[in-house]
Amino acid sequence: MTVSRPLVVVPTYNESENIVDLLDQVLRAAPVVDVLVVDDSSPDHTGDLVTAHPGFGDRVHLLTRPGKSGLGAAYRAGFGWALEHDYDAVVQMDADFSHPPSRLPALIGALDGHDLAIGSRYVPGGGIENWALSRRIISRVGNLYVATVLSLPVRDATAGFKAWRSTALAKIGAASSQSNGYCFQIENTWQASREGLSVVEVPITFIDRTRGQSKMSSAIVLEAIIRVLGWRWRDRAFLKHRSTPGGMLRE
Repeated sequence: MTVSRPLVVVPTYNESENIVDLLDQVLRAAPVVDVLVVDDSSPDHTGDLVTAHPGFGDRVHLLTRPGKSGLGAAYRAGFGWALEHDYDAVVQMDADFSHPPSRLPALIGALDGHDLAIGSRYVPGGGIENWALSRRIISRVGNLYVATVLSLPVRDATAGFKAWRSTALAKIGAASSQSNGYCFQIENTWQASREGLSVVEVPITFIDRTRGQSKMSSAIVLEAIIRVLGWRWRDRAFLKHRSTPGGMLRE
C-alpha cells in the first residue's frame, strides 16, 4: 500500500542556525510531506522561527515541550502526535543536515513494500562525510556490537534517519519505549525485527553538522552499551522461560 500522508518529525534544541533552511529543503524535496518540529523550549528561539515560517499551520507544525529531556522523549511525543492526527507514515530526521533531505522520497518510497526503511550509511551506496577516523571506528564497532549482542540483521542499527509505517510504530509500542539517544534508535529497530516486521536499508550519505553544537555525549554511548546487554539478557530469560513446561502452560 502506497503511503499517502507522511509526517517528518524533527526534534530540536537550539537549532536556530539550521531550522529555517531545513524546513525549506524538506518541503521542496518531498512535496507530499508535512513536518512536525518537536522543540524542547530552545532558549535560542528555534520555536519562534518555526511559527514564523510561511508554511506554518499548513504543512509545518510545532510541538513545544517544557524543557530539554532527550531525543527519545522528543520522538515519543512526535510519534504520539502523528498517530493522533492520522498520518500513515512517520519519518525521523535530525535538524542539523546530517540527514540529506534529498533522500526523503527514496526513504518514504521504500515503505511501499516494507514497514521500516532505514537511511543507512553502511550498505552499498551509503557513506559518511566530515567524520574523524576515531568517530568512524566508534560507529562501526558500535554497530557490530549491537548486531552481535542482539542478533540484529541490520548494518546501521544506530541510524537516526528512518521512515516508519504508522502501523509498525503502533505494533512495537514505540510511543511508550524508555530509552534515549542512540539507544532509542537501536531499541525500536530491534523491536521491529523481533516482531517480524519488514525492514529495508536505503543508502544515504551522512554529513556531519557544520552549524550548531552536537548533542552526542559519552553518557549516551554508555546508555546504549548497558541497555543493549540488558535487553539481550531479558530476552534470553524470556525465551528460556517459554521453553519450560511451566512457561508453555502460561501462554
